[in-house]
Amino acid sequence: MANETVAPQDAHGEQQLVVFSLAEEFYALDIQSVQEIVLMQPITAIPDADPWVEGITNLRGRVVPVLDLRRRCNVTANEYTAETRIVVVSPAQGLVGLIVDSVSEVLRVPDDQIGELSSIVGVEENSYLSGVARLEDRLVSLMDLDSLIPNAMVKELAKVAA
Repeated sequence: MANETVAPQDAHGEQQLVVFSLAEEFYALDIQSVQEIVLMQPITAIPDADPWVEGITNLRGRVVPVLDLRRRCNVTANEYTAETRIVVVSPAQGLVGLIVDSVSEVLRVPDDQIGELSSIVGVEENSYLSGVARLEDRLVSLMDLDSLIPNAMVKELAKVAA
């Protein structure tokens, strides 16, 4: 999946999702927010940044801030592997790279297979989770990009990357 450009496709009554793993659990983002998926590459640290801000990287001449999604979501952050990827997303204020353990697939999931989170798991610490897709073989937690990366943070990261 290295250097793939992901193009959204319209579908009625379903969501198209990019599925990835963090510490052996599956998560997904709406494909419309994903610009591309790239192999792990060198990252320059940013002093005094939040612990989940890995740094910045050069993506074809453009400086892009990179977040470690495992640390952002408080899951075990292991060493990078050959499967580690940077999912480049486009929140309102610019591009941001998200480090994930692996990207497994792009799925079309009917709306009736997507449910809301119960109030037990939908606590403030998990406010970036917007729902769950019930697939035949597993559950996939859906992430809301705007909650995952607040606008104020994207603006600050964009200043550093400029």
